[in-house]
Amino acid sequence: MTKDQIKLEIIRYGNMLIEKGLCTGTGGNISVRLPENNGFMITPSGIPYPDITLEDIVTLDFEGNIIEGTRKPSSDTEAILYIFQKRPDINAVIHTHQPYATAIGLIQDEFEVNLTTLANATAGSVPVTPYSSAGSIEMGIDTVEYIGDSLAVILAHHGVMAVGKNLKQALYAAVYLEEAAKCYLAARACGETKRMTPE
Repeated sequence: MTKDQIKLEIIRYGNMLIEKGLCTGTGGNISVRLPENNGFMITPSGIPYPDITLEDIVTLDFEGNIIEGTRKPSSDTEAILYIFQKRPDINAVIHTHQPYATAIGLIQDEFEVNLTTLANATAGSVPVTPYSSAGSIEMGIDTVEYIGDSLAVILAHHGVMAVGKNLKQALYAAVYLEEAAKCYLAARACGETKRMTPE
């Protein structure tokens, strides 16, 4: 893919975050590792997703230097940079403020796999990280420490980090995590939930 094609994909997925109720306003961010592995692109800070243009996407190297773009990158750039540095197998990161998955982080320390959609989308149970301040590198440190082989973590009191080999896989994890969270919380409102075996 060319750089412009990657930017267009970032914009398209950003609009999907709004459409699917995973973010509102300017919340969250989307980032993609460049194919040459010499940096990454990230959404700008403070611009609503429907208003983002190609010129607004910011490109940085793995030292955190801006190499293309005039906008201020997402306030979570330091955390995202850390994830890309420590996990070379991750090519896309989507950070959301999705409400139902975030709610689970308020009542338990792990979202244990109890639905096939969650098993398929996140590749296992979803850990809940300790609280870290928005915009801090600790968000990235906690993601790397807790995510293991899963494709998502719930950031306590904050939102979700979903990752993947590409944006499609990361969005899939975020979307179905939210769907599973809605189902689980509805069941919890009625009592204890059934459990699935690890197998």
